[in-house]
Amino acid sequence: MAKPCYYISDAELGTIFVRPDVRARHLILHIRPDGSLLVTLPPGAGERELRAFVDTFRSEAKRRLSALTPKVIDWGFVIDAPSFRFTVERGGTGGFQLRGRGREYTLLCPPDTDFSSRQPWLRKVVEEAMRRRAGEVLPGRTARLSERAALPYRSLKINTSKGRWGSCSTRGDINLSCSLVLLPEHLTDYVILHELCHTVEMNHSPRFWALLDRFTGDAHALRRELGAYHTFTT
Repeated sequence: MAKPCYYISDAELGTIFVRPDVRARHLILHIRPDGSLLVTLPPGAGERELRAFVDTFRSEAKRRLSALTPKVIDWGFVIDAPSFRFTVERGGTGGFQLRGRGREYTLLCPPDTDFSSRQPWLRKVVEEAMRRRAGEVLPGRTARLSERAALPYRSLKINTSKGRWGSCSTRGDINLSCSLVLLPEHLTDYVILHELCHTVEMNHSPRFWALLDRFTGDAHALRRELGAYHTFTT
């Protein structure tokens, strides 16, 4: 019988929920959208290991918690990722203009722009730029990885999911978040391969992870690294 979830208290990080999992091979830190922390605990790990793990990732957890607060979009706002760069610049008095070519996107704004009243709209503009760039990058990348791994899929759609990097249906239809353009390229490949492996194994069983390991080397290490990133929040 699985052990019930419980929690521990930390002076800096507050309440940390602990979820024992007999299938887990490593301690894994999760930060939920609401800002609460969850640690997955593998068999044999006790409170000493748990506390040491929390201490090891304390600075990282604090950084990721602060990243949950959306940055204000105004003069000087920059997103600079390997596949996508977005900047806000002054662009005369001709209204707002979104310009993009390759990985470079720029939103030109009138000099007297009141950013405080436009944040929801501005975030939609950033999301639209990400969606366009994802449409240029992800289909070809997915096709190449699919061919290399010999894992065919039926269709690919790019969405604006806020909570998931990707998904795969039982029919082999893959959905990818446009936020993948914010990731380092090796993590983008990890997410795509993760979904491609679901065309064969529609679960997270040991066979699934063994298959993913064949293409990534150490899928669990990449999964932990991916945990430091978040989809773009509007």
